Amino acid sequence: MLFSNELEEFILGLGASFVGMSKVGDCLPDELKKYQYAITFGIRLSDAIIDEIDDKPTFTYFNHYRSVNTMIDQLSLRIVLALNKKGYNAYSIAASQSIPTSKVPYSGVFPHKTGAVLAGLGWIGKNGLFIHKEFGPRVRLGTVLTDLEVASDNTIMESQCSSCNKCVSSCPALALTGKEWTVGSDRSQLVDAKACSEYMSQKFKHIGRGSVCGICIKVCPHKHDNSRK
Repeated sequence: MLFSNELEEFILGLGASFVGMSKVGDCLPDELKKYQYAITFGIRLSDAIIDEIDDKPTFTYFNHYRSVNTMIDQLSLRIVLALNKKGYNAYSIAASQSIPTSKVPYSGVFPHKTGAVLAGLGWIGKNGLFIHKEFGPRVRLGTVLTDLEVASDNTIMESQCSSCNKCVSSCPALALTGKEWTVGSDRSQLVDAKACSEYMSQKFKHIGRGSVCGICIKVCPHKHDNSRK
């Protein structure tokens, strides 16, 4: 049997920066409810590349973002295959996907950050992004849903954004409301996803990524301190 600690070591060995597990059955659409548990993992983004971002995304950031997404999808596949080999069912969620027919515009099958929050890995920032408790928003997430009963306390961290509004004042699309996230908050209370996507598409589509500029990631003070030993 593939126990939770063995599974975590396996995923970290594949190159993930962190791993968490949670029970998400109540958060899933009916067709996915047979997978009651979520394995959430993340890849830390390069500080050197994020720090290059000023008032617009860079070509380097676009390539980095795309490369990390590819890595996440490859890791998800390997996790699914490992679970299948042990006799469990598993379902991977694409690293970056927006489904036009989704009930929530500009969203995918299952929000990666839902699993990450339920796993106690961090919180949702005023920028609407997942803020990892150590690396801040400088991460990309992957999710594998499974019927393997993994260890899951579902301990949720409270927002640590407090009075900080750096992402709000830096958003070129004026898409952030400045409201602080609480459990149960709807995304629309924090960010106007349409305004963000349309502005990025209009201004920066030539760079290659029309919906993620990275500015709110760059300015967030919650980030890993490289000087720490």
